[in-house]
Amino acid sequence: MKMTISNLNLYYGEQQALAGVSLEIPRNRVMALIGPSGCGKSTFLRTLNRMNDLIDCVRIDGRIELDGANVYADDMDLVRLRKRVGMVFQRPNLFPMSIYENVIYGCRVHGLSDKKRLDEIVEKSLRRAALWEEVKDRLDDSAMGMSGGQQQRLCIARVLAVEPEVLLMDEPCSALDPISTMKIEELVQELKQEYTIVMVTHNMQQAARVSDYTAFFLNGKLIEHDVTDTIFTNPHDKKTEDYITGRFG
Repeated sequence: MKMTISNLNLYYGEQQALAGVSLEIPRNRVMALIGPSGCGKSTFLRTLNRMNDLIDCVRIDGRIELDGANVYADDMDLVRLRKRVGMVFQRPNLFPMSIYENVIYGCRVHGLSDKKRLDEIVEKSLRRAALWEEVKDRLDDSAMGMSGGQQQRLCIARVLAVEPEVLLMDEPCSALDPISTMKIEELVQELKQEYTIVMVTHNMQQAARVSDYTAFFLNGKLIEHDVTDTIFTNPHDKKTEDYITGRFG
């Protein structure tokens, strides 16, 4: 397993947002997190690289392991952790700079300055994000002039540039048109050959199309998780079945 979560609890002040979550995330597979709004799936996603540390009044107990190492250990290097476990957000969060500079932003943060090496990283990352052929002749143009789908793929390229091991994707297609969504889904299928991917999605069809495993959250609890085909055709819990078939609530 790439990541192992054991009895994870998270509190915002006195309010408990995650309760007793235990889950194993297989290496080089896509894990979809599904459930109604406010069920805790995005909160859970952010615990995997400690993004919730940035929020005041958050308290977490339980254990999360990355390749057997405790992510919440006192001596965990958060910069290195977030390099290994990168995140793509719901909406593109590009910097107001060129396409080229967006891709290598993280590399510069980590101290890389060799121009030849940076050029290689830009091309490799954009190719992995299925974007190179579209932008190779305008790398010095502002990234803000790209389409929404291109911007999201550029965000993926930026994460890939620092060579992560795990990709966290928080509804990466929710703001995109159907064609851009299809491109992102195809990209996810290609990327799992090299990366472990955990994706939050509200789209049941998308979860069925792209994921190998699916986990269903409700009211801060992990109701069940299994191979995606099993979750969608033979769920063990009635609440999962109701949510997938649209009878929930």
